[in-house]
Amino acid sequence: MNVEAPPRGLDGFLKSLNGDRAYGWALLGACALLGLVELGGEPLRAALSYQRTAIAAGEWWRVVTAHFVHLDANHALLNGLGLVLMWALFARDYSPLRWLAIYLAASLTISVCLWFFDPEVTWYRGTSGALHGVMTAGTLAHLRRRDLVAWILVLFIAAKLSYEQLAGAMPFQDAGTTVVDAHLYGALGGLVMALFLRSRGQPQ
Repeated sequence: MNVEAPPRGLDGFLKSLNGDRAYGWALLGACALLGLVELGGEPLRAALSYQRTAIAAGEWWRVVTAHFVHLDANHALLNGLGLVLMWALFARDYSPLRWLAIYLAASLTISVCLWFFDPEVTWYRGTSGALHGVMTAGTLAHLRRRDLVAWILVLFIAAKLSYEQLAGAMPFQDAGTTVVDAHLYGALGGLVMALFLRSRGQPQ
């Protein structure tokens, strides 16, 4: 029986990070989307961000688009690096459409929960909250495969979210602009959606 040898060199490295072939192009596309939004500058950021008064006036698109814009280019770069990390860990765990459903579910959960439970938050923008939903969904996929490493992710997520709820923003975050509740809501939204979706490699 012939066994296909694992790819070596650059191809092997890219595959280990889920950056090979179509996955690599898709990641570049996602990063490019974040970058293109930044080209619109502050007027576009303001038009797409979560703004409580604007949503109350009927600008409902903001509950989704807020999770594709950032405070500035540095903020976009940091969240882009977070996206690359999530991609490297979890990209192959769900189909592209299911990942889109998970991201949108996390985004909507954040916006709805901010509206009802955090009325003092008058504006919000960024992908970090929704990426927490990606992280919980990916961790669930690993748990379903009985991957022992998944328990390290579970402990990390629980510790991070607990710290933020008890002490506020992490030391490396800007306490003045970080909405820690968005991380919690995003994590819950992504997890709940993933519970209803089958992940790749999930036992029958």
